[in-house]
Amino acid sequence: MIIKVCGMREAANVREVEQLGADWMGFIFYPQSPRYVGEVLAYLPERMKRVGVFVNEDSDRLLALAEKNRLNILQLHGNESPDDCKALREKGFPVVKVFGVTTDKPFPWGLTEQYEGCCDYFLFDTRTNLYGGSGKKFGWEILSGYRGGTPFLLSGGVSPEDVEAVKRFSHPKCVGIDLNSGFETSPAVKNTQLLRRFISAFR
Repeated sequence: MIIKVCGMREAANVREVEQLGADWMGFIFYPQSPRYVGEVLAYLPERMKRVGVFVNEDSDRLLALAEKNRLNILQLHGNESPDDCKALREKGFPVVKVFGVTTDKPFPWGLTEQYEGCCDYFLFDTRTNLYGGSGKKFGWEILSGYRGGTPFLLSGGVSPEDVEAVKRFSHPKCVGIDLNSGFETSPAVKNTQLLRRFISAFR
């Protein structure tokens, strides 16, 4: 299972988290986010795949930032179309498309069907009025309705107390989890002790 730690920024904290054994590290290039990294990463981890998180970004600027920061994977958190995803894949980047989920109403699975064959992964996060980062959970059982062929990562308010629940969660297409605000001492600063214990217990 892929473990992704997202919303990183500070160089010292990135170095510490790099040692914990996670697989992917996410950096948010959306200026309205409290975890915005700016134009250039303060430190580029080499032990983990570097994921750039973008929201409705101009494709030329996105690709320039990806090259400048040697990104390995692109995560799209806005209203990007299937064609947008496909175009970035054709540039050689694996693409993760994010979908917001709420528990109070059925998810329109026809939406994910439109992105089949255009993305390498989906990521299911809690729907908010903003673009992610709410720290809130949704009812993971709703994902039993997903019948697509694209593998996905589970996100949305995963906290240190959720390790056993995450281990119990089962779906044939779930290939990883995304950890962010539930492990922070402040926006973009992760508690490495909490992450170490979670990753150790999860593995």
